[in-house]
Amino acid sequence: MKAMDLVERAPSFILLVIWLGWNIWQLVKTMLVYETEDRYYYIRYLTGPGVSVAKSGGAALNLNSMLILLPVCRNLISYLRGSCSTNQFCRRSFRRQLDKNIAFHKLVAYMLLMWTIVHVVAHMFNFRNLYLNRTECNHTFYSDAELSCALSDNAELSGDPNNWINPILSSNPKLPFGLDLILQGLIPIAGWTGAILTVVFIVMFSSATEFIRRSYFETFWVTHHLFVIYFSMLLIHGTGGIIRSQINLEEHNIDDCRDVPETWGNNATCAYPEFKDGSAGSWKWCIGPIFLYVMERTIRFVRSCLKVTTTKVVKHPSKVIEIQMKKSGFKMQPGQYIFLKCPSISHVQWHPFTLTSAPEQDHFSVHIRLVGDWTKQLSKVLGADGEETINPENLPRLAVDGPFGTASIDIFKYEVAMCVGAGIGVTPFASILRSIWLRSLNQKDNLKIRKIYFFWICPDTSAFEWFTELLESIENHFAEQGRAHFLQYNIYLTRGWTTKQAKHLYLQEEQEIDAITGLRQKTSYGRPMWDSIFKHIGEENKGVSVGVFFCGPAALSRVLHENSNKHSKLLGEGARFYYNKENF
Repeated sequence: MKAMDLVERAPSFILLVIWLGWNIWQLVKTMLVYETEDRYYYIRYLTGPGVSVAKSGGAALNLNSMLILLPVCRNLISYLRGSCSTNQFCRRSFRRQLDKNIAFHKLVAYMLLMWTIVHVVAHMFNFRNLYLNRTECNHTFYSDAELSCALSDNAELSGDPNNWINPILSSNPKLPFGLDLILQGLIPIAGWTGAILTVVFIVMFSSATEFIRRSYFETFWVTHHLFVIYFSMLLIHGTGGIIRSQINLEEHNIDDCRDVPETWGNNATCAYPEFKDGSAGSWKWCIGPIFLYVMERTIRFVRSCLKVTTTKVVKHPSKVIEIQMKKSGFKMQPGQYIFLKCPSISHVQWHPFTLTSAPEQDHFSVHIRLVGDWTKQLSKVLGADGEETINPENLPRLAVDGPFGTASIDIFKYEVAMCVGAGIGVTPFASILRSIWLRSLNQKDNLKIRKIYFFWICPDTSAFEWFTELLESIENHFAEQGRAHFLQYNIYLTRGWTTKQAKHLYLQEEQEIDAITGLRQKTSYGRPMWDSIFKHIGEENKGVSVGVFFCGPAALSRVLHENSNKHSKLLGEGARFYYNKENF
């Protein structure tokens, strides 16, 4: 692994180690408490090591339940990474970690799954052993049947009905398939809340797969909002206090009294052991994140209720529509994104779209490719399907949440930027290039950035059409200013041309204007040779930090990330490439 690769991964690695270390610390600390402290000796005797395993797993569950909400607080993340006025407090490496919030959310979910399995399986053994103690206290499972029976009957023998150590206080008639044990396990608060917690988590986890989210979004949305039940049950789960600890260790010393249960209560040195409920601890971990998330959802709700005026709907070629909107108090930065909802289609579906307008314009806009049921329905209700034109006053209401910051807004912090968009992934760069163009027109071009390498990879010829007008305007403007070198763009067509079109393109090769895009820069055919491209850019910008910004599929992202690390030079005269990817 190269030095630059280590530098790039170091912040993520450090945060990952801290998170894993925190999990291990919770596990070991809780395990030692329940395995070594005398106050838990008798519950350990009845259950075996299962109680220590279950409580350790529960401690890790509390930790990760606290963390699972934080990465999805979009407003908090956006605020921290620089959307708001605190940008000067956020270093580049810190903001880059914030861009990986959804990846961390998924990691925490996998950790929750693992600890849920550990916690549930351990408690299944615990309840089996406790039920055995209640029904057959002289079973061979216990090394000292007399001690086992004394603990089972401690409440009755001590004359205090609340002085029990075994939470299973009665037994059911023998039922098939272990139903008698299951029914007893569901009676305590911890039992039925734990069952609901487990079922709810399994439903949320299984419905969050890529396939469900893309094909059945409403199913994903509804099931993921079961988190309300999850956290409600989590806060209640520990209130039953079924794992009890001994409180009179001085009057009932474990070492002196455990071997003589027949003398309990009959002499001054061995009183009956007294037990108290365990305390609920989950609320201490979760109340803070729950409060933050409630505030997050309140902000989202308030913003979604603000009036949005749809001023224009444009139908572009290649199945792309542009929606221009206005909203009171809306302030954006180039490269940000919004969440869009159309209540006439669905009251629950919010979809992220990158803003393609610039802050200098009097409206904000998004370009939407019609690739799914929701986007096609949106096109229809907005009258962009070609069947009928709708008066702007009669257009359906749209709700907007945002804007939110992404990696692309950091482009102005570099002297040189390399922007790569694949297909509709070009949208964040439309906003950035438009903003630079308008600032230059208004003579407010006081930017740090002095060079942009722009790469657009398109799957077919129709994908060019909606964006070329902007590129042409920018190209002409900077050429007139004598700064044609400022924007160096490369368009790649990866497929979609016929043999007849190929012959036509060959004949047009000598012309100044490209036959497909109408731009001065000729279109390339096939896929970019990224290794050569990075090498060339590195040689042109020795000793300079180059921001690499990408929006598109994961496979290409990996290639770009690898090349960024491969061609970065920490020392010497080479360029340093810093990779940034859009995440929604």
